Amino acid sequence: MDKAAIVGVGMTAIEKNKVGDGFADMAWEAVNLALSDAGMSIDDIDNVVTTSNDFWDGRTISCMAVSDASGARDKNVSCVEGDGTFGAFYGLTRVLSGVYGTTLVTAHSKGSESVSSLITNAAFDPIYERSIGMDMISASALQASAYMHRTGTTPEQLARVSVKNHSNARHNPKAQLPLTIDVNDVLTSEMICDPLHKLDCSPVSDGCCALIIANEDRAKNAAKPPVWIRGAAFCADAYHLGDRDLSRADALTKAAKKAFSMAGITDPAEQIQVAELYDAFTYQELMWLEATGLCPDGRAGSELERGAFDIGGRLPVNPSGGLLSGHPVIAAGLIRMAEVVRQLRGEAGAAQVKDPSVGVAQGVNGLCGQSHCVWVLSSIRP
Repeated sequence: MDKAAIVGVGMTAIEKNKVGDGFADMAWEAVNLALSDAGMSIDDIDNVVTTSNDFWDGRTISCMAVSDASGARDKNVSCVEGDGTFGAFYGLTRVLSGVYGTTLVTAHSKGSESVSSLITNAAFDPIYERSIGMDMISASALQASAYMHRTGTTPEQLARVSVKNHSNARHNPKAQLPLTIDVNDVLTSEMICDPLHKLDCSPVSDGCCALIIANEDRAKNAAKPPVWIRGAAFCADAYHLGDRDLSRADALTKAAKKAFSMAGITDPAEQIQVAELYDAFTYQELMWLEATGLCPDGRAGSELERGAFDIGGRLPVNPSGGLLSGHPVIAAGLIRMAEVVRQLRGEAGAAQVKDPSVGVAQGVNGLCGQSHCVWVLSSIRP
């Protein structure tokens, strides 16, 4: 692929309820942080991609709430519905087209103003499934049970994901839930939907993220060393839950293989030094690790117990604290990308991984990981 890089990132603090901030306020903050990070002004941005969702925002044409705050005046602006990684993918294609030198991508969500059970219930088929009353949590509980049954992963191993990520969040000043907890705390927390306890689930959150993608020529003028996009791919699976094996994530496996192939990665478990994965629930971190090939199938739980995915382990996973420590839904994947950028620049403070040069970030759309978007980023120019 042609050369493109991320040259600026910005994000708000992730909070339970940003009472004083609307959608535009969050976008304004994140965009200006990204511009400052890149050493650019809004005049240096050629086009804008906003990422939002009408259901989560509670309004039609939800992108209109943030277009002005995202600097879209007198620019070509487009919108993407869903996770921010998919918005970034669209922004990347615009840069690679040769028409635009830079693209600013934003993604925002205010879970505090939403009723997630009603919103995610609407994702189900209206004829056969919606009336059952399921939502994202109950669907994910089905998937967690299927995954645990097939692989032998234990509730204690799921709990260790929560312990690790909440602990990592103590080093992230923008995380919502930095906690010092143990496995017993997770297993004795409220049962939300068997086998998922409250501390197995990500919280309701508000937040926004922005990043700037530039072609090679424009990246040379950025204030900081560019983080190069070495590979990016996405893949979608069947819509109906009964039409796929919920214990596996075939769409993620396919997307990861495409992204790794594009990046020249032949052994991801050895060649990736840091990963930010979409851990909306504890089981997902383990399941996604196996589906991407970053860990052998069925082995993520046991490797976690040995410390393989700690900040000082062989492959640090979610050193930022992940989504378990703050989950603004639409912005979640874009934040994963921004966190990998910070790691590759050496800007992660106490959460910094030792000398990473290649990292992977992942975003998810749909029920039980229906579609996945995988990014391979590197501090080394291709």
